[in-house]
Amino acid sequence: MNDSRLLELERELRRRKRAAARVRRQQRRRLTRIVLAVVTVAVVAVVAVTKLLPAVGLDGGPGTSDAHTRSDPARHVATQPPRPTRSPSGLPLGRTPLDLDLSGADDPVQASFHKPPRAGLLFDLSSGRVLWQLNPLTHLHIASLTKMMTALRVVRSTHPDEDVLVTKAAVEAGGSKVGVLPLGKQVVLRTMLYGLLLPSGNDAAMALAQHVSGSAGAFVETMNAEAARLGMGCTHYTSPSGYINARNYSCAADLAELAHVDLEQPRIAHIVRAAKAVEPLPIKGGEVWLYNNNPLLVYGYPGATGLKTGYTELAGDCLVGTAERDGVRLGVVLLHSPELGRQAEFLLNRGFEAYGQAPVEAPAVPPGR
Repeated sequence: MNDSRLLELERELRRRKRAAARVRRQQRRRLTRIVLAVVTVAVVAVVAVTKLLPAVGLDGGPGTSDAHTRSDPARHVATQPPRPTRSPSGLPLGRTPLDLDLSGADDPVQASFHKPPRAGLLFDLSSGRVLWQLNPLTHLHIASLTKMMTALRVVRSTHPDEDVLVTKAAVEAGGSKVGVLPLGKQVVLRTMLYGLLLPSGNDAAMALAQHVSGSAGAFVETMNAEAARLGMGCTHYTSPSGYINARNYSCAADLAELAHVDLEQPRIAHIVRAAKAVEPLPIKGGEVWLYNNNPLLVYGYPGATGLKTGYTELAGDCLVGTAERDGVRLGVVLLHSPELGRQAEFLLNRGFEAYGQAPVEAPAVPPGR
């Protein structure tokens, strides 16, 4: 092969190498554009899902427990949807008794927990001022916090000296009970209210519902009607006790509204601040001893005034706790909390500090409560 032929072959080889290099560069550029597009779509999807998460409640998993609290500049306030105009039962909503600002813009207490509750609210019971919030409009199961509405319906419909029949349905109620209600006997309504609110008796809830409305179903209808009248747009009841969780839910904001209304009822306010009570009951001995399971009262939180606890596997530990010091009345709502008493104690202390009150020495709530 002569020199000119070799030279021509070398030029052709170089031309092919340059062409192959151009193809590889074009492929790399196309691959880079594809990767950037995929990453962009993924980022947009993550942001969208993150914004939706605060509205998810009823399908979530159980909470976790942790004993430590800390201050944190993060407000833990999710973007909340506008309040609805109708209740989950389809009833038009009335005006709420408290004007709760759920924007988070002016919340003075900045606090978080290493393993937080799924929702919570710290608020002024008199003015409705919000001091701290976490997912206040998230729909969650509420267990025996349901009895806050049961008690309200009872006191608005009855006299404390009425007699309440202990029915078979009441005695056979599941979950927490007074436990010694005598089948077929008449029990004074005041005793039943103590049994409802202190040991959280599901048997008392059933007997009271039947006494007021004739049946549990009819009573639940009045509960949902009252919730709508109070502007409780998150709330739906399916039982007078909360033991049955299906479609029985509320949110921290609605429970704050209900706490305000409950404590305006002297009969309820008097009962829920008691650590224990001895009430007449037609059994051997003629009386029953009833004990409150509210950790703020059990462990002597200074100024504790109530109000109600709840627990089921779906709802976790729940609390609407209230306290008053030097004319300042605060409430705290915790839903699915891993350490109910300690978190309530921490938030209430921070709330009173926000009103310029010095810390008060008190026995600490043990870990796990």
